This record gives sequence, structure tokens and C-alpha cells, in this order.
Amino acid sequence: MNTTTPTFRYAAVTFDCADPAELARFYGDILGLPVVFSTDHFVLLGQEGAAGLGFNRLTDYRRPTWPDPVQEKQAHIEVGVDDLDAAEAHLLAMGATKPEHQPEPDRWRVLLDPAGHPFCISTLV
Repeated sequence: MNTTTPTFRYAAVTFDCADPAELARFYGDILGLPVVFSTDHFVLLGQEGAAGLGFNRLTDYRRPTWPDPVQEKQAHIEVGVDDLDAAEAHLLAMGATKPEHQPEPDRWRVLLDPAGHPFCISTLV
């Protein structure tokens, strides 16, 4: 019996989407992360040897309908910013959209990436 505990490392968070290259471009631009691996079906952003952010093509991908629970958000990213208004304007110009429902807009803003995944910007992180 082997009693040695295996080593685990955080590797990446991966988002399903219809177009991994498009979504990688969006997050790569806002986070300053380069592509470290790419195929027609998967793109990984990050730095060699560090955790990354992945984007996986899903043929029958359906956008989340947040806050409507019909198609749950599945996961989201928190992105730290210095100025909520300036960051929001920049992200909207890059292709993000802003849903009407904003739980606490003075503390954080919920935006949707080009594939419909909710993500938050906040001055708290």
C-alpha cells in the first residue's frame, strides 16, 4: 500500500466557449497574458511554469443567462482594478457587455465576456 500523498498544483481555470481564440484574445488583452499553447479547440494563456487561463471549444456551447438561472454561469473570474468606472468603460469598448442586474455596483461590477461568461471587476482585490 502506497501512503505517499501525490503533489497537486493549480494549473488553470478553463472556460468552455464557441471560439477559444476570440475569448483568449479578450482575456489576454485585459490581463496582459500571452498565449502559451494553442490549437483549433483550446487556447491557454499564462506564463511558462505558472497557472494559466484556458479556453475550450464546445460545439454546442450555450451562453450563461446570469442572473436568470435557466443556464447557470458555471464559474467566473474576479479581476482587480483601481478605478471601476474607467475599467468598465475600457472593457465595454473591448467587447464586454454589462447586464442590467448589478448586485453591488459601488463595490464591484458584473460584466459579461464576449462568450457570455460573467466576470467581476472590483477595487477590493
